[in-house]
Order: sequence, then C-alpha cells, then structure tokens
Amino acid sequence: MTDEVSELLDALHSGSMSLDEVAQRFKERRWLRRRSSTPATYVELAAAEIRDPEPYLPGSFDDVIAAYDQRKISREQLRVLSEAVAEAQRAEDEAEDAAES
Repeated sequence: MTDEVSELLDALHSGSMSLDEVAQRFKERRWLRRRSSTPATYVELAAAEIRDPEPYLPGSFDDVIAAYDQRKISREQLRVLSEAVAEAQRAEDEAEDAAES
C-alpha cells in the first residue's frame, strides 16, 4: 500500500512538485486523526501523562513531522503544510457538524 503523504513529501523534496501544489493536495485530502477522550479527573490526567505515546500512524501528520525531523522539508515548508492540514481538518469538522445538525 502506498502512502500518499510520503509520496507528496518526497515530490516536494525532489522538486517535482512545488510547495503550493503539495499544500493544495494536503487541503483536499482527508487526514487520519487520533481521537482520545479528555481526562475528567486528576487520576485520569496522571494516567494519561505516563502512558506511552501513540504509535506512528502512516498517512497522518506524523509523516510531515518525520520529514521535518529528517530535514527533508524546511521550517517554512512545515509551517505552510501544517496550515494546510489544519484547514483540511477544520473543513472536515465543519462538514461533520453540518451533517449532525
């Protein structure tokens, strides 16, 4: 199975796609997310604090952060792509809210 996010990041890194093109694709795609419940008590908060981090989720924003950590994208590219992901997720949230109404 191919990973669209990694392929787009590789295309950006190699120069075969521009930052604007990758950002636009990021805005148009559906992003995998981790949804966890908010701790309601101090005990739950403490338990959440010592829990291991969530495992790597291919096809998620994890890939973008990994590309930055590996210096495949710059800080500015990370900022632009982060904004594109946030925009996509806001649009998805708004669509879900509208469907529930």
